Amino acid sequence: MTTRTTRRSARSALGAASAATFALLLGACASGTDAGSGSGAGEAETRTVDSAFGETTIPTDPQAALGVYTTDLDMLITLGIPLADSQPIRSQGYTSFPSFFDQKALEGIKTFENFPEYNYEEILAAKPDVILNGLGYDDELVTKLPDIAPTYSFNGFDGRDWRESFAEVAKAFDKVAEHDAWTAKYQAKVDDVKARLAAAGIDPVVGPVGYGDGEVIVSCYGTPCLVFNDLGLKITPLAEGEEGTTLGTEQLEQLAGIDWVFTSTAPDEKTGELTDPFAELAGNGLWTSLPFVTNGNIAVHDLEMIYGSPSGQYAFLEVVEKALLP
Repeated sequence: MTTRTTRRSARSALGAASAATFALLLGACASGTDAGSGSGAGEAETRTVDSAFGETTIPTDPQAALGVYTTDLDMLITLGIPLADSQPIRSQGYTSFPSFFDQKALEGIKTFENFPEYNYEEILAAKPDVILNGLGYDDELVTKLPDIAPTYSFNGFDGRDWRESFAEVAKAFDKVAEHDAWTAKYQAKVDDVKARLAAAGIDPVVGPVGYGDGEVIVSCYGTPCLVFNDLGLKITPLAEGEEGTTLGTEQLEQLAGIDWVFTSTAPDEKTGELTDPFAELAGNGLWTSLPFVTNGNIAVHDLEMIYGSPSGQYAFLEVVEKALLP
């Protein structure tokens, strides 16, 4: 299993030497050379909007937006905001954008790794005219990014339903209609799947379950329980609470009340395939005797779906649909 990723303090991925280079590049940008980004942003029309970090000024009609994390990028795509020609991805198994993103919108866009280490030089080189930063929990990142381009920051990992932040971003960028169009599309899909489940009499107990470091974790972190709730599905009580439930391998019988397990993993670095997160439990009799294991009721999905973005939530909804309504 891949559990919740530990966020690190913002720092240049290349250490002190990179920091010095970053400072030089910013200086070049200020002097009007091509080394930096947004040299023409000051000439564009701007609007001042509220954010979690106070008022910020952003372009009225951005043409080269950059998302600091992949969830930010997905929001920009969904809102129809033109992108800078280079965008970040996370490392840890990823060499390209998540497969469930709008690939047409990403045609020709280059990638660079920007998580868990931050690459300020590559952000600068992308020449964004505005930056969307959902990693607002990191004070240093919030402080540094406006030196590169106008930045709208928010904390996309503050425990709220990510859709609240998405609505705020849409309002800030004057893209409420695009936000509402996605919401309507998602709700229509929810209504369809929910009706078909009811018609078929399918009413399982579901659980977001994962495995790592010799422990099984049942947790509602991220999008899965949002989708389960939207569909009116029964969620295992083991997922309740901020941290859910952690079980040792000798306690696996407590999972017996779950009918369907949904689990996340990062793609294999070589093949790009999603491997079995529970492979190490194959020799554990308690595990192999669980009904959802013997029935093959385990759905594996891409780790990036859980972190809260339009395409991620919609894609996870499709994962549930495919599992429960084959």
